[in-house]
Amino acid sequence: MGLHLAHGVVVEYSPHGSEFADPHERITRAGVAQRLATLTGFDYAGEYDPSARYPGRVYFVPGNTLVGLEAARVGITGEHDLFGGVVPYPFVATKAITHPLVEPGAYAPQGWSDQFACQVQSAVLEGYSVFTAEQAYAAGERLLEHGPIRLKPVHATAGRGQRVIRSLTELAEALAGVDAAERADAGLVLEENLAAVTTYSVGQVRVADLTATYYGSQRLTTDRTGAEVYGGSDLVVARGDFDALVRLPLSESICTAVEQARTYDAATSVFPGLFASRRNYDVAQGTNARGQWRSGVLEQSWRIGGATGAEIAALEAFRADPGLQVVHTSTFEVYGESQAPPPHATVYFRGVDEHVGWLTKYTLVRAHDDTR
Repeated sequence: MGLHLAHGVVVEYSPHGSEFADPHERITRAGVAQRLATLTGFDYAGEYDPSARYPGRVYFVPGNTLVGLEAARVGITGEHDLFGGVVPYPFVATKAITHPLVEPGAYAPQGWSDQFACQVQSAVLEGYSVFTAEQAYAAGERLLEHGPIRLKPVHATAGRGQRVIRSLTELAEALAGVDAAERADAGLVLEENLAAVTTYSVGQVRVADLTATYYGSQRLTTDRTGAEVYGGSDLVVARGDFDALVRLPLSESICTAVEQARTYDAATSVFPGLFASRRNYDVAQGTNARGQWRSGVLEQSWRIGGATGAEIAALEAFRADPGLQVVHTSTFEVYGESQAPPPHATVYFRGVDEHVGWLTKYTLVRAHDDTR
């Protein structure tokens, strides 16, 4: 196979073959894997081949959060074996864990934890996770007393598939389009709806001997159809764990977002067998129907994501300069033909994707606070 390394290899891993359907996503993940190989001192070996005999350790870059048994089959037993995360049950990787059941003892999938919902109550918005139509109506009736609610499929990302519900009639119409078996297996989330929303990203990545923790925000852009889509992330990244991040000068709103993400992250210890080297939490802040300012974690991501290019750039900066404590990094996704990225950018994709058209994806390391 042309592998000449004593220590190990980095491989991409797509056990279900459906991860990253778009070419730009596959190419981006390959670029991330190659840079992780440099950070770990390993060789890059492309897509994982279960029939191959790799020299030394194998470090995986999966497309999605893995479930325990499928991870263990290929030798993934801890966070230093992959860039991403492993959960004991599929639903744990979704936003379904964010909220409690509508009543104690209500139907939920195997492995459900009431304890997790209790521990994160102060860090999330008001809402419920439901697995039957009856639960959905009961939750909707309760939440609609205080104003519009948001109905969220648990597997969708970037707000796709969500609906604002203003009445039980609208809820019934929305539920009619949901497959009952899928709802029982994966669930739905009903949550208070916020206006004038700001969404922060708070996260942590650990690769080899490096740990970086950050806060940041996302930018929206328009694709070739005119739809609003993810346009990149701007991160402030600290060397070290959450303690290092909260020592930075943070605004009150960002401090709240960080503390809520930290609470959510700590509560994941209630799920046996959960581990992750990449942990990202979306925190929404805005005003509810009663005019109250609200803040809460919406969901988690324990897999490669839109901000990953910026996370990797921060780790590279910390590796290159042992005295560097804080760095500002950004990712950009630009649709349509555009000017070339700056000369110092790390370009992950630039060209025509058969599904989304012209697209440029790149990362920049920006001016940083000289906190040494």
